Amino acid sequence: MNVQINNVSDTRKNVVVTLDQGEVDAVHQSVVAEVVKQARLPGFRPGKAPAAMIAKRFAKEIEDDFKQKVVTKAYRDSLEQQKLNVVNVVDVKEGEIKAGAAAEVTITVDTYPEFTLPTYTGIATEVAAVEVSDEEVSRIIDSIRAERAEFKVAERPAAKGDYVKLAYEGTVDGKAIAEIAPDKQIYGKVPQTWEEVEGANEGVIPGLGKELAGLKTGDTKNVTVNFPADFAAVPALAGKTAVYAVSVQEIRERVLPAMDEAFFKANQADDLAGLQTSVRNNIKLQKEQQNRNEQRRQVTEKLADSVEFSVPESLVERETQAVLRQFIEENMRRGVPQDQFEKDKKELFEGAKKAAARRVKVQLILTKIADAEKIQVSESDIDTFIYRESMRTQQKPDKLVKALTSDRDQLRAVQQNIIFDKAVDFLVSKATVSTVQPKAS
Repeated sequence: MNVQINNVSDTRKNVVVTLDQGEVDAVHQSVVAEVVKQARLPGFRPGKAPAAMIAKRFAKEIEDDFKQKVVTKAYRDSLEQQKLNVVNVVDVKEGEIKAGAAAEVTITVDTYPEFTLPTYTGIATEVAAVEVSDEEVSRIIDSIRAERAEFKVAERPAAKGDYVKLAYEGTVDGKAIAEIAPDKQIYGKVPQTWEEVEGANEGVIPGLGKELAGLKTGDTKNVTVNFPADFAAVPALAGKTAVYAVSVQEIRERVLPAMDEAFFKANQADDLAGLQTSVRNNIKLQKEQQNRNEQRRQVTEKLADSVEFSVPESLVERETQAVLRQFIEENMRRGVPQDQFEKDKKELFEGAKKAAARRVKVQLILTKIADAEKIQVSESDIDTFIYRESMRTQQKPDKLVKALTSDRDQLRAVQQNIIFDKAVDFLVSKATVSTVQPKAS
């Protein structure tokens, strides 16, 4: 066997394998012998039929198996001979493969990059202070009260925090928005809806809530709305100035619940002091979790920046598709229309590919660290994954176990992700930490 390696890139190689006639014939003979052993022909006991008869009767099956085994031999023996660390087989091109002649097979493979790990212990990280102020506690308690608020009819002009029931109809340069965007009726004409007056979060129509203060039930008003230039929800309205004819139907004011025994009991507390303690502890836990997440981001980013190497193209291609799927799913949930993705297709792909290359680089570094530190997946790691996934997807654990045991690729992906997570946890445990105090406002 002769093996020639042609470098396409740092991580992609064309492996040209030539098997001599003797090697090819040995494979052919072993295939025929196996068929003779297994074949059943009338008048002959198993394994006793003449080889020539078997070869003629099962010529197609023998030829297919013979070619496959020659290719497999070329691949396996060349990898062993050249000590190639293959990520993926990208392409296989066969020359003519027949008994009595030499054969050539060209295999294109992506290989793992060679690089030296940078120092990965003692990475400097910064975290925010986790002390909780009285103001933070008060804000959370106020928000809890707001969630349990009642809304009562108000016989007065609308004020900040009120909810107004109204009807509206919009036009742009005198043309009805219902005609401009017929598939987005909520932006054109609505007979009844609710809008918060000067709310922290804007409603469907940008800035509409800010124009409702001072209006009374029965009032009408023309409200001018300037849609942002990048208004993805309705591209036809992007950058346009619209006029909405608003008719107020009802005003309701927010009435917060009293801070009494019933309120405290509903929030698993005995009194105000108990509620404050509970809220303070929850805020602190959230801040600690945010710090952990931030440390994980910092150590992986610094690792990726500290070493340079080429990443296998096939891994980047696969990861690019995963990044695109995640991005599109998230934005579709936000209401971004499908045609917007088509419009920005080139930019989206370029951005996803760049992010994917970064992800793959980090994963390769983490894999090497896991090997160096002998980080492995235990049964309890798998059990924890199954428990969390069953909670997230509302599936029975038995169903998830069955899916993993029947799909080796899925199980391998789960194990790999667990390794990545454990490697990052290891890096965080070995990082140096400094606390950054919040800037005075």
